[in-house]
Amino acid sequence: MSEVIQILQQHKRELFNKYPIKSMALFGSYSRGDQQRDSDVDIMVELNGPLGLRFLHLNYDIEKLLHKKVDLVSKRGIRPQYFAAIEPDLIYV
Repeated sequence: MSEVIQILQQHKRELFNKYPIKSMALFGSYSRGDQQRDSDVDIMVELNGPLGLRFLHLNYDIEKLLHKKVDLVSKRGIRPQYFAAIEPDLIYV
């Protein structure tokens, strides 16, 4: 199991309590195991309710935990054809 997944799992309860997160999944190079040293971490979240500008705070909080650049996307904001492309890579935390 990757260090990124371990860190996210360790802090899952804290993040889910602070923000209205229904689910969180890793995708992209870190989920496939082909990340490079300078790769960002791609994370998809499904929300229980509106987050507004707090979405940026969530992104920042995850970056602080991982010490890496995070590309955070909302499941609702992903186009169906893009979701179909990333779905095989999703690793739910």
